[in-house]
Amino acid sequence: MIRRSRLDDFDRVIEIWRKAVDATHGFLAPLDRSAIEVEVRGFLPLTPLWLAVDHEDNVLGFILTEGSHLEALFIDPDQHRRGIGSRLLVHANSIHPVVSADVNEQNPNALRFYQRHGFTEIGRSPHDSDGRPYPILHLRRSDTARST
Repeated sequence: MIRRSRLDDFDRVIEIWRKAVDATHGFLAPLDRSAIEVEVRGFLPLTPLWLAVDHEDNVLGFILTEGSHLEALFIDPDQHRRGIGSRLLVHANSIHPVVSADVNEQNPNALRFYQRHGFTEIGRSPHDSDGRPYPILHLRRSDTARST
């Protein structure tokens, strides 16, 4: 099931973010990872998210979109490859077409996920949005493409 986030979800959301980053972002320097977590802890509780939950309402993953841009998609690593990210992307796309996303170049599994959903690389930045040395791939999907 997919539902909107509530304030009492955010400890679990932060836990999922942390576990997912630890599992997929091993390229981050420890100081950068800590600084990013401080930023995430500052804005995620203030941001409405869509959550994937199980039949007992346990949060399994979340997605954040801003208009047609996918800002964040994180799944508990224990739940990877079960279609949760795909379901969240399909849900977000049903509300407002998701046509752009950014992904760390050093996260090839995430890039493959987005490519399976019709995203193609349209650009590259040598640094993340805060100027850290983590290249970002800019992805785009046509407005008519749908997630599968």
